[in-house]
Amino acid sequence: MSIKTFLFILFFTLNLWANERIISLSPSITEIVYALDKGSSLVGTSTYSLHPKEAQNLPIVGNYSNPNIEKILALAPTVVVGQDFNQGTLDKLKYFKIKTVMLNLNTIENIKKSINAVAKEINSNSNIKLIKEIDNEIKNASKNKTPHSVMIVYGLRDDLRSSIYIAGHGIFFEDIIRLSGNTNAYITTSTEQPVLSYENIIAINPDQIIILHSHATEPNVDVIKALKAWQSIPTNASRNNNISIVDENYLHIPSHRVALTIKKLSTEMNKNYRLGN
Repeated sequence: MSIKTFLFILFFTLNLWANERIISLSPSITEIVYALDKGSSLVGTSTYSLHPKEAQNLPIVGNYSNPNIEKILALAPTVVVGQDFNQGTLDKLKYFKIKTVMLNLNTIENIKKSINAVAKEINSNSNIKLIKEIDNEIKNASKNKTPHSVMIVYGLRDDLRSSIYIAGHGIFFEDIIRLSGNTNAYITTSTEQPVLSYENIIAINPDQIIILHSHATEPNVDVIKALKAWQSIPTNASRNNNISIVDENYLHIPSHRVALTIKKLSTEMNKNYRLGN
């Protein structure tokens, strides 16, 4: 008997008596399922699903960009929830008659729609509270009295000679920049995650630079040395001392916790911005 045939039979055998069995293909989805009070129904997830702590005990079905089909089938899920970059995997699972849900979590509006979609699929009413929390932070986002250009950088490094990843367009970080009354310093293309060089940063010349850092995933970075490297780049941000590091483990995760990200970053853009001379 081939492995595919065995897993196919196993899936249908277990599915006869199993309750709801959810597999998440990304950390964001894992967080959303737990926030919808359905964490007990999760039977598998992707790597880097660290929140809440209970998620760290779940079986791993692979990297969130390249999950393992056989591991997924072995867990006999009733539904597999992934993001748009998981389309290939989700299409393969349909061959085994497994229900799939594909989400787009790029923007704040898409995150809200996705929370509602997952709640409907897994029969949860907790989405109302989660959406309300996001809407409250949108409404109360700190507005800057001196609108300026902001560049949000992914990750902290003390060597800026290699590729620098920043927040581009059509993504929730840009939504937050706009909610705060500011503009994205990156205006060149519609790329969500542009990769820039040292020279590109100088050309963009942002008024403020916010670097997203997580000590949990970047524990060996010399923060002082890294900050000095950024301050050495001739930009308005460095000249006016408008470069800051924000260390929170939720910032990169487009889940219901985007409410926390809105509050944190909108406040950062306002309270720490200094006018130039």
